[in-house]
Amino acid sequence: MRIRRFAAAAATVAVGALVLSGCAAPQSEIVEGSSLSVAWNQPFYSYNDLTSFGNATANANITYSTNSRFNFYDDTPKLIQDTSFGTYEKVSDDPLVVKYTIADGVKWSDGTAVDAADLLLNWVSLSGAENTPDFDSTQFTNPDTGEFTPDFPTDVVFFDSGADPTTGPGLVSKLPEVSDDKKSITMTWDAPFVDWELSFTTAGLPAHVVAQQALGIEDPQEAKDALVAAITDNDAASMAKIANFWNTGFNFTEMPSDTSLVVSNGPYTITNFVADQYITLTANENYVGDHKPQVAEITVRFITDPLAAVQALQNGEVQVISPQATADVSDALAALDVTVVGGYEGTYEHIDLQFDQSKSGHFNNPLIREAFMKVIPRQEIVDKLIVPIQADAVTRDSQVFLPGAEGYDDSAKANGSADYADVDIAGATALLAEAGVTNPEVCMLFSSTNPRRANEFLLIQQSGALAGFNVTDCSSPDWGGLLGTPSAYDASLFGWQSTSLGVTNGPPPTFNSKGINNLNFYSNPDMDKLTDQLGKEFDLDKQIEIQKKIDKLLWEDFYGVTIFQFPAVTAFDQTKIANIAPSTLSPTIFWNVWEWSPVSE
Repeated sequence: MRIRRFAAAAATVAVGALVLSGCAAPQSEIVEGSSLSVAWNQPFYSYNDLTSFGNATANANITYSTNSRFNFYDDTPKLIQDTSFGTYEKVSDDPLVVKYTIADGVKWSDGTAVDAADLLLNWVSLSGAENTPDFDSTQFTNPDTGEFTPDFPTDVVFFDSGADPTTGPGLVSKLPEVSDDKKSITMTWDAPFVDWELSFTTAGLPAHVVAQQALGIEDPQEAKDALVAAITDNDAASMAKIANFWNTGFNFTEMPSDTSLVVSNGPYTITNFVADQYITLTANENYVGDHKPQVAEITVRFITDPLAAVQALQNGEVQVISPQATADVSDALAALDVTVVGGYEGTYEHIDLQFDQSKSGHFNNPLIREAFMKVIPRQEIVDKLIVPIQADAVTRDSQVFLPGAEGYDDSAKANGSADYADVDIAGATALLAEAGVTNPEVCMLFSSTNPRRANEFLLIQQSGALAGFNVTDCSSPDWGGLLGTPSAYDASLFGWQSTSLGVTNGPPPTFNSKGINNLNFYSNPDMDKLTDQLGKEFDLDKQIEIQKKIDKLLWEDFYGVTIFQFPAVTAFDQTKIANIAPSTLSPTIFWNVWEWSPVSE
């Protein structure tokens, strides 16, 4: 086993640290006939990872590989602009005005040009500027799948992007200006936003495909023109159809018969997809950017069991794996002649408690939420499941700060997490008595195919029983799509993966009442004010102070608990593939997929 280690995330990820570079990757040539297989632990299920349903790493890995962006993070991590796809220019600071321009010759994989129509669709979907006011989509969510129900109203405009008019792209409420050559849009922000550079990074979904499907128009250019007209004129009837298709039309779990649903503008395009088995990416013949790939075909195999992934690597069925780290995985990899990259990921394990939409209804009561937090054996989980892999592993004691980052230590001391350092059965029992409940049921959602989470659940179940909690197994292979589903569960056990270094990467989308990652229906007006304030604060010291207040308020509200920072493990067969360099940020191993290089025999 060849071992390489990358620095712990805390050493490389500084809050709000953005480093720009104009560098482009060197041009490469596709090695004809080359192929590679990589294992991932969850099946792909949506080509739109911008919705609350599709927002998952398993989807983002694929959409990242198949689509280009104005900027991306490397493994340092540094923010790099891809000018071969397009450019952005800050025209004005007050008001904040930004112009986005698609580069010459950029096309979708079906040959249709990428242009302002795509950017305009991306704006209207991410901003929610034309959404029907006060519409509540939660009553039209299937509790078994997390998808919208067939009776979703057809007369409302609702893009399921978590748009909030007080933060992010939601601050662009005015219709952007489209250039005469239809390659640029200029967006004027209602207020300053510190992470504007990270808020609009792709062309989004193909406008011509969305309009063709939603409006029944065959010709791609006519479809784009109709979509632009619908947005420009705020045509509610057409926009309702467009939004509905944008929300649901790209959800599929096998290769769609209509291949227009998989058009891409990046290095790869989806060419095959077998449910629960694999998805195949093939080099995009119409790609003209700087990130031309070297591997002709990549197959992402869905292997949910970490040890099965190691076995597949040993057998040569896959050449790259990045499974969830366990002691058994580490031992199994030690016996193989492969390169292993370890360290810490930008992902942390946590438990969120449902608020007014909990399945049992118990967690509407803060006393019961507090009682349950007291029985979660955070330290035992770390000692038994993580320390055998990472000897220096400790509990993560902040909902906001990355361990090692500036502000973490001070916040952890003052945020109230110390009250949950040890299990307190007596305290939990007293709180349940005060609440007037006995043996409350807690339905816990987690991945049914994840052995480490199954072990965590058992430890939580055993500890909870000592205080009278009946913690039940509500695990599912489709857990990701169920996270934002009303009344589907009481508590969820999963990991959040950081996608950027932006100061607003976590708190606003996760803890704001309107945030796309607010999956447990948490709502506190004070929190909304703090998250809104954070996005408009450019002073680093003041950002940290706001984050400390956010962190403390979450523990005071009995939001849930953090448990540990993920230990990382990526393994690959160095005799078959080169240039594997995992990043702490999503999409981890896939960030430089175009640089992956087959090794000659």
